[in-house]
Amino acid sequence: MYKILIKPIFFLFQPETIHHIVFFFIKLIGAIPGVPNLIKCIYLIEDKRLEQKLFGLTFPNPIGLAAGFDKDAKLFDELGNYGFGFIEIGTLTPLPQAGNEKPRMFRLPKDKALVNRMGFNNEGLNAAIDRLKKGKTNIIIGGNIGKNKNTPMEDAEDDFLKCFEALFNYVDYFAVNVSSPNTPNLRTLQDKIPLTNLLTRLKKLNTQLADSNSFDGNPIQYRKPLVRAGQGRPILLKIAPDLTNEQLDDIIEIIKETKIDGIIATNTTISRKNLQTEISELQIIGAGGLSGKPLTSRSTEVVRYLNEKSNKAFPIIAVGGVHNADDAIEKINAGASLVQIYTGFIYEGPGIAKRINKALLKQNIFKNKL
Repeated sequence: MYKILIKPIFFLFQPETIHHIVFFFIKLIGAIPGVPNLIKCIYLIEDKRLEQKLFGLTFPNPIGLAAGFDKDAKLFDELGNYGFGFIEIGTLTPLPQAGNEKPRMFRLPKDKALVNRMGFNNEGLNAAIDRLKKGKTNIIIGGNIGKNKNTPMEDAEDDFLKCFEALFNYVDYFAVNVSSPNTPNLRTLQDKIPLTNLLTRLKKLNTQLADSNSFDGNPIQYRKPLVRAGQGRPILLKIAPDLTNEQLDDIIEIIKETKIDGIIATNTTISRKNLQTEISELQIIGAGGLSGKPLTSRSTEVVRYLNEKSNKAFPIIAVGGVHNADDAIEKINAGASLVQIYTGFIYEGPGIAKRINKALLKQNIFKNKL
């Protein structure tokens, strides 16, 4: 029904406009007594064979909603009813910022893709934290953090540290976003020396915050009882799909040196190769990160390369072009422990997590469990 009736109506509107409209209606119906439980009955699959234990956390299933959809932590309670095992909020920056000029999101229907140059538009840390404090569900939440556009690059690390410290008590893991193409010079932080410095400082702060929040082995009840007593938060690095193998080798070395917890592969791409959309249309759209089906193969290649070259040294969350169960299974077989969805949610509808989880069970992908 979604593809036949609902999506054609949605696609009559500008992408960012319909995004806000959909948010409003999800929030509205989620406030009606009994409806959240009904939505869960329709979309949620609960099965121990889907559980994934990583970073000291138990993910009820391996399919998550990627950062960018619920930037400001406005809808994580409601979105948790649609079958996701975890939700990543953000990208958040210390200060609120409007992002780039509109229009800044574009659909490529022929390619089942999106191009965005949002520019980390968000209401800032404090607004998100206020909402996280009021959270009603126990869904695992990741905090995707970045830098403000106007922060000089020499001070970029401080923005990440501010985000980390402020969110420490309210998210279950962190995603360090140095790979968005829409903030000027941000991707230079993926270079070996600045990235090592940034992750080293975050790791040190993580230890300090864990020590200051040590409470005789009894976890404080913050947003929910998922805090790892005295152990800090898992730190994951989100990387671009446009890195060369040599750069990926550097990433592996940095992960081993800094001992952060894992990788999210991959962010959007600046490449426009092999698209069906006309070149003239792409030229009108202009710059931005491409997500969706054209990214499927490359993101899987990166996952496989990291997994094999590191000898499975760290967990990988795969994201990029996941529109169906085959896409997710391919990434799991390539070495991913968890899989995230964003553009696929828009093109395939609210049942995508359920369909993938059903297929994972049917094909016995986690046959070694239980």
